[in-house]
Amino acid sequence: QVQLVESGGGLAQPGGSLRLSCAASGFTFSNYAMSWVRQAPGKGLEWVSGIYSDGSDTDYIDSVKGRFTIFRDNAKNTLYLQMNSLKPEDTALYYCAIMPNYWGQGTEVTVSS
Repeated sequence: QVQLVESGGGLAQPGGSLRLSCAASGFTFSNYAMSWVRQAPGKGLEWVSGIYSDGSDTDYIDSVKGRFTIFRDNAKNTLYLQMNSLKPEDTALYYCAIMPNYWGQGTEVTVSS
């Protein structure tokens, strides 16, 4: 069965960096576009970034453009999100997903001084 397991979340200071990882199994990872989606405390789900199956194209929500980078290693069945210049408003539970049906359990990111 499809499994998506996120890791790499934690506490970061404003301006700091974190790298999220998503280990995928149970399906042919290289055949699927992947996304990162987040949910801030008390708010709804927000799509953050997506990447084509072969990594040839990426897209981002405006609020993270220039700060976040999505990439993947199809040989390792792993999706990544490099987050730089973090802001308190980036605080959220971050999910790796095959939209719209498959989601991981999420990894928590807190940006605070």
